[in-house]
Amino acid sequence: MAGEPSTCRIRQREASDLDDCVEVLAEVHSGDGYPANWPDRPGEWLMQPALLAAWVAELDGRVVGHIGLSRSGAGDAAPGLWSRREGVSVEDTAVISRLFVSPSARGHGIGALLMERAVQDAHERALHPVLDVLASDTSAAALYERLGWSLLATVDQQWSPTQTVTVHCYAAPA
Repeated sequence: MAGEPSTCRIRQREASDLDDCVEVLAEVHSGDGYPANWPDRPGEWLMQPALLAAWVAELDGRVVGHIGLSRSGAGDAAPGLWSRREGVSVEDTAVISRLFVSPSARGHGIGALLMERAVQDAHERALHPVLDVLASDTSAAALYERLGWSLLATVDQQWSPTQTVTVHCYAAPA
């Protein structure tokens, strides 16, 4: 009904959601440049090998956002930084990744809701959430800082022989 507030629902991602997720990801990539390098197979990129769980956000029944939670991978800097700082194993971390929200759905707190769900799942698994974000993605960094995440370090990562990027590494509040 016109004039009624939109309702957002966060739920487990299903295989049938992948096409919708790829469409939203393409919108985000076109408008914001995320991901920095468009994957050859975006559906597979969302199904990363170390994935523990993934969720989608639905706004008025339409998929408008996504987030994943995974085990640490070779290219992740935050898990090692956090584990050294805390004196625990990298295996005690979970990496928040593949977070995106449709530009047309922003302003509803969807990014924060997705983050809350992924952090909750990490804690249920007795894992501490961490993440890496491109230093150029200032709006994402601002979200993490508003949510109380702490900056562990800013580091350069070699993504390919010809591409070095600067990332901020964050850890969730204790």
